[in-house]
Amino acid sequence: MNIHEYQAKEILNAFEIPIPRSRVAFTADQVERAAKEMGGHCVIKAQIYAGGRGKAGGVKVVHHPEQASEVAKELFGRKLVTIQTGPEGLKVRRILVEEAVEVVREIYVSITLDRQSSRYCLIASAEGGVEIEEVASKSPEKIHMLTIDPFTGLRPYQARRIALALGLTGVVCEECVGLLLNLYKCCLEKDCILVEINPLVVTKAGRLLVMDAKMTFDDNAIYRHREYPDMLDYSQLDPQEINAAKYDLAYVKLSGAIGCMVNGAGLAMATMDVLQEFGGEPANFLDVGGGANREKVAEAFKIILEDSGVRAVFVNIFGGIMRCDVIAQGIIEAASEVHRSLPIVVRMDGSNVEEGKRLLMESGLNVQVGETLGDGARKIVAMLGQA
Repeated sequence: MNIHEYQAKEILNAFEIPIPRSRVAFTADQVERAAKEMGGHCVIKAQIYAGGRGKAGGVKVVHHPEQASEVAKELFGRKLVTIQTGPEGLKVRRILVEEAVEVVREIYVSITLDRQSSRYCLIASAEGGVEIEEVASKSPEKIHMLTIDPFTGLRPYQARRIALALGLTGVVCEECVGLLLNLYKCCLEKDCILVEINPLVVTKAGRLLVMDAKMTFDDNAIYRHREYPDMLDYSQLDPQEINAAKYDLAYVKLSGAIGCMVNGAGLAMATMDVLQEFGGEPANFLDVGGGANREKVAEAFKIILEDSGVRAVFVNIFGGIMRCDVIAQGIIEAASEVHRSLPIVVRMDGSNVEEGKRLLMESGLNVQVGETLGDGARKIVAMLGQA
């Protein structure tokens, strides 16, 4: 689950991590009033669920409130297209007005979940304000990483070692130690997958300030935080992803033309990889889970068919807990409701597989059966080309 920058900063500030003075605004008039509070010279920052806003024109420095209002009028309702949004972009509905700060240095700091070690990992670099991936590829020696032992947590001496490696000294170094310790505490208490500060700046006054922040929560832990659903900005989410969440479906919209319905996240990833090997582009990631019933399968299939960019559908199911005939019934039910005649390839194996195949072949749908994953991927790409 993602949240906006201003929300992430509010949470960080609650953990005694310093942030600039700021106000969130929903109208140009509110932006102008906030700019007056900041003394006129401030930063206008579009709030969307994506990075790269500055390069897309979503972050601008203004020098008086009237200018802030004009910039806000340009941004509100505009779709920002960044490297993370894809060509469709995301619409700006909220703006953060933040005091302008004289910056001496920019630093990168993040704590993220390292799935390989199943532990939090602290990442820091003296090269802040730019894409950390670029720094990692061109100057890997500038990246400092620390895997945090969950039993001992982040220790002060470890945080100090990172601060010194960043070239910080004196009071600023000690402030950084406290900031890193509080950042780790925030990750634990808020069940974060990622907390990223880029940049963390040293100001001319000798203070550390969080100038930009990104925070992502673990969806599996949302039940422990009743306030999280209310923090979501649904205007930033794809309507199909919102609908999928209602049925507890793991759905992510992608840019291809082949809709995918699979049971199991690992199998779904493998399915997308094999599709691409055969020249196909998946339109989505969709995992219906291992114990889905006919109704859940039908809703999943409808979500795929309601995507206007989908021109063919590939179903890859291993019927263990979930029977193949139940899958087939769900597909037939959904197709009859949506009334879209698309090429469909179904690769099934497991419980009641022959009955599932029979139901599909007798359904009147434009469907073929793949015997293996590779065979199914080859067939759907061929059917898409013919369509």
